[in-house]
Amino acid sequence: MPRAVRSRVRALHAQTRDPPAQTDTLYPESPDRPRVYSSQVGAPPVDRGRFPSDNSLPVAHGSFLERSGKKLYVKGTTYGTFAPGPDGSQFPARSVAEQDLRMMAANGFNAVRTYTPPPEWLLDEAASLGMLVMVGIPWAQHVTFLDQRMHREIEATIRSTVRAYAGHPGILCYAVGNEIPSPIVRWHGTRRTQSFIRRLYSAAKEEDPAALVTYVNYPTTEYLELPFLDLLVFNVFLEQRLQLRKYLARLHNLARDRPLLLGEVGLDSLRNGTRAQADSLEWQIRTAFDSGCAGLFVFSWTDDWYRGGQAIEDWEFGLTSRRREPKPALETVRRTLSAVPLPPGEDAPKVSVVICTYNGSETIAETLSRLQEVDYPDFEVIVVDDGSTDGTSEIVVGYPARLIRTANRGLSSARNTGLKQAEGEIVVYLDDDAYPDPHWLRYVVHAFKEADWTCVGGPNLAPATDPPLAQAVANSPGGPVHVLLSDQEAEHVPGCNMAFRRDRLREIGGFDPRFCTAGDDVDVCWRIQERGWKIGHHPGALVWHHRRPSIRRYLKQQVGYGRAEALLEDKWPGKYNVVGHVSWAGRIYGRGTAQALVRPQRVYHGLWGEAPYQSLYERAPGTWWALPLMPEWYLILGLLLPLVLLGLAWRPLLVVSTPILTLAVMASVAQAVKGAVRASAPAGLGFLGKLRYRTTVGLLHLVQPAARLRGRLAQGLTIWRRRGLRGWSWLGVREGALWSERWHTPSAWVEALERCLAREGVPVLRPGPYEGWDLEVRGGVVGRVRLLTATEEHGQGRQLVRLRLSPSVRALPVLLLTILAGFITIPPPGGTWLPSVLSFLASFFFLVRVMLDVGCAEATVLDGLEKVAAEMGALVMDGESSHARLPIEEQGGGGQTALATGYHMVAPSAPALGQLSLGVGPPPSGADYPSSPDGARRTS
Repeated sequence: MPRAVRSRVRALHAQTRDPPAQTDTLYPESPDRPRVYSSQVGAPPVDRGRFPSDNSLPVAHGSFLERSGKKLYVKGTTYGTFAPGPDGSQFPARSVAEQDLRMMAANGFNAVRTYTPPPEWLLDEAASLGMLVMVGIPWAQHVTFLDQRMHREIEATIRSTVRAYAGHPGILCYAVGNEIPSPIVRWHGTRRTQSFIRRLYSAAKEEDPAALVTYVNYPTTEYLELPFLDLLVFNVFLEQRLQLRKYLARLHNLARDRPLLLGEVGLDSLRNGTRAQADSLEWQIRTAFDSGCAGLFVFSWTDDWYRGGQAIEDWEFGLTSRRREPKPALETVRRTLSAVPLPPGEDAPKVSVVICTYNGSETIAETLSRLQEVDYPDFEVIVVDDGSTDGTSEIVVGYPARLIRTANRGLSSARNTGLKQAEGEIVVYLDDDAYPDPHWLRYVVHAFKEADWTCVGGPNLAPATDPPLAQAVANSPGGPVHVLLSDQEAEHVPGCNMAFRRDRLREIGGFDPRFCTAGDDVDVCWRIQERGWKIGHHPGALVWHHRRPSIRRYLKQQVGYGRAEALLEDKWPGKYNVVGHVSWAGRIYGRGTAQALVRPQRVYHGLWGEAPYQSLYERAPGTWWALPLMPEWYLILGLLLPLVLLGLAWRPLLVVSTPILTLAVMASVAQAVKGAVRASAPAGLGFLGKLRYRTTVGLLHLVQPAARLRGRLAQGLTIWRRRGLRGWSWLGVREGALWSERWHTPSAWVEALERCLAREGVPVLRPGPYEGWDLEVRGGVVGRVRLLTATEEHGQGRQLVRLRLSPSVRALPVLLLTILAGFITIPPPGGTWLPSVLSFLASFFFLVRVMLDVGCAEATVLDGLEKVAAEMGALVMDGESSHARLPIEEQGGGGQTALATGYHMVAPSAPALGQLSLGVGPPPSGADYPSSPDGARRTS
């Protein structure tokens, strides 16, 4: 068996030879048709005069493809495999194949995918028709190829095939593999398989550096991470539109900033009927292009299909029959492809594009000129000049845009000015150093039509033409990124590319003027979500965003971002953790995003590896692994350095502090090295150029957190802030209760306390789905208090809400306190008591800080509970009386029920009750309340 397999691999390249003349009954041979020879070595040169003048190779340009500077949407169909001819070539007679290509071109196709290397005459014919060919290079991927030492022969096959076609104008891309079966991948292991595909990719690029190279994957091995490929290609067969839309959103996130092509879509007409096939292909094609795909291949051109040594007759996926008779699907596909990427549509709402600029003369001309190329029927451009001093306004007046000049009041104020002047139903914000894709607005408007989004964002990529330093900045942390809660819903979209429903943005008051340079986009996204509205993300709504062209300007930007983070944390304390680092609920996407040194991953295989969709899942890194990603990490390094210096006078401290500081520094360096290795280097750089480039990226990874920290320190650092806390209480677990004569939902009590504390600026944290508490109030870095509630129903809408406050101290301060206390017990060296005294003072400081943090948090919660009781007309009871038996006395007129001793009454505030929207009201009418043992009625 191994010998037979190896022989088959050696024979694969022989299939590229021109087949002999065959008698064909489908398309008669034209005797006057001139024969065009291939450009293969030893053959007459190709007649390039037959090819269109636009014969440059396609290139990947962000999320899409380009050819000769123009956007290229791949509208293709698959071709083959066919029964082998006498010479082994798996293609029909030349006259049949050429007529097939003409029919494809006449029906709107501009690409064809082959599963075996085609004869060069087929490539020549495709090129003469303006079509491109995706060349599949088959090998024995259905066997354990790595165990059978076939890798050299497989690589040789890839090299010889690519070498034969190198530079041909009919090449779209090479596919160095197609759907390695999941059992084979599991057998070899994910990493070995990924490494082998990379080896094949590198071999193909060495033979034809200018060509695009890919591997065709499918959902069952979706977990393969192949970031080196030029484009992402997936075979996807889904027969429900919603499922396809959701899965394509996932694939776009896997593709990141690369084009996404669907290698196969289709439906079997034998089982579903020709009409169902046509209808299905219509929405499959529309959904693919609506989602932002760079193209697709319809499977397949004809029902004439041969595989595994026999003709396939129980499937009919073709657009034409075996005798090339068109099916209804062919006309449907032709009509649908003519409207790519999106149908014009009669309902095209007016869009207002707002550009806010301050001294943007270097780039705003490019922005405005590219906006004139945008393909959308009805949009206006508004430029708000926020007090520029460099002649920006003089540049703007030369373009069709409305210019509004204001004094320099900051970015948020400028955006609000544009919002007031906007006439469109949708307001889109674009930075003055960015420019859009030609179909940008079509994708934005389509996203608003598909779902009830309040805001929509899209990717922003650095142009490949930017200088290497700007590219290095693009691969460094701190850039504009988007955060996704799911594959379609976002938690945050960056301000350089965000769109809003105008009326809803006005309803929330626009942008907060306190954010003058940055942070306004984060704030507005959080306010939208606070209203219960949602934010969408569309991968096709692409803009190109220039990064800072110098290190000095990059660091200045990061300092500004640090200031903005401090302002955001002051307004949204609950969104930040104890050290002041934002806690995103979603996943961050974008080039240069810093990743933890350890990324816990696992693959969902299903039982026995039989799940049809097998995905890679990553858990969020733990606190310890995430620490080096935070700007505050450098503050820790700054605190460790004095300990090491002090240890020079006291050896025990030196022995402990030096390894800790060394590990901390190594963690930062390792993080920088990891970022430099992951960075994609610009094309055309030699070995030394790439080394300099990656060194720059690594250095930027090191200095960026320090610049961010500088901005935070200038605005006020979290760890020495005390937000909204007041009073102090002795530490300990406290229990109490609230008695209410009016029924409220159990969550209403917690929500009322949360809102009450938030109004005072107290940082409040909600629990996750696995927590056993209801609210957490941070007293500071060291301590916190957690609230647990339980609602007892006592009939007729009366409730007893039990409360438990539990103080808690974080593990790290306790560990430090223990270490410092241990140093006190060590005998002083040489009679000096300075280290012991310093250790004692530090221990005392930590102990006092624990008591202050927890005591203040507990007092603040108790004060908040009394305010909530006053607002909701409840009585506050202490722990002892709340556990006494409650005599239930029915009274007419809804009077207050008499309780046992030991409570103090808080007078209800009727206006406050009316102001709170907490779902307050009586229990549902008609509910059946079972009786309790003491005769009181309880709600279910």
